[in-house]
Amino acid sequence: MDLIDIPAIDFASPFVLLLLLLIPIWWLWRRGRRAPAIIFSRADVLARGHRGGAFTRRLLGTLRILLLAGLIVALARPRSGAHTENVDSEGINIVVAIDLSSSMLSEDFQPQNRLEVAKDKVKQFILGRKSDRIGLVAFAGEALTQVPLTVDYPVLLAAVDNLQAGQLEDGTAIGTAIATAANRLRGAPGHSRVLILLTDGENNRGAIDPRTAAQAAAAVGVKIYTIGAGTIGMAPVPVGRGLMGMRYEYRPVEIDEALLRDVATSTGGRYFRAVDAAALQRIYQQIDQLEQEPVRAHQYVRYTEEYHWPLAVALIAIALEALLGVWRGPLP
Repeated sequence: MDLIDIPAIDFASPFVLLLLLLIPIWWLWRRGRRAPAIIFSRADVLARGHRGGAFTRRLLGTLRILLLAGLIVALARPRSGAHTENVDSEGINIVVAIDLSSSMLSEDFQPQNRLEVAKDKVKQFILGRKSDRIGLVAFAGEALTQVPLTVDYPVLLAAVDNLQAGQLEDGTAIGTAIATAANRLRGAPGHSRVLILLTDGENNRGAIDPRTAAQAAAAVGVKIYTIGAGTIGMAPVPVGRGLMGMRYEYRPVEIDEALLRDVATSTGGRYFRAVDAAALQRIYQQIDQLEQEPVRAHQYVRYTEEYHWPLAVALIAIALEALLGVWRGPLP
């Protein structure tokens, strides 16, 4: 809920303010009116007559103008308020599953390896969401939930930063990753449940068949977007450590695109191929556009009535006029 203070004053009945136009008309009429003659039958009454002269008459006219203006403005009901927008949105439940197998250290997504680029693009995707619950699953030869569904994005971003190849047993268990993510999404509130799975290899570990896992995910309303990360052809793949650090060899990039495509289409999702960092960026932008939850916004205004201020001016004008009448003396 966003609260925006509005310092300006508005009026519940603004058309009443048109009566203010009568005040200068009344003032001109009063000024042009011929002063009536006063006949005194006794000198002592004249001696006790009104005091103050022209100044008193002008002050009396000013007080009556303030009285009329205050009453008219009070009748127009001035008010101040806070404009409040209450945004009612269920949000989308999203689990991001990232491959941490050793092949994700391949350096075909220059200037970084696949994993570092994937982490960077996932963080940008997270920062672009607002009311969605997002979870994080890491997988290699096994799959583990790093962060359950949450709207605590700082915690989620920190968990993405901490992902490293070698944290899990090596391999690529795509079916296990799908089952783990679907289990997290199964009981999530709302109607939208999305899994974004990024991998750079072929399913070679785990006891769960990816297609079977995808069918089970579709049965609980999970839509899967799959991303195959890796260039076309050969890529420098880590093969071990030597005296100078990690050793790389150029090897063919092998991604089971048919499997990833079947997994995605069987759940109503899509398969994407990311051949470099820019392509991966565009893919996450496309998914971001595809998965937008309509937001239902209700606006209301909470007002504070301010009529008592002009009414107070009118009452003060009445009181001052009464005091002025006493000071001027009784009428003959």
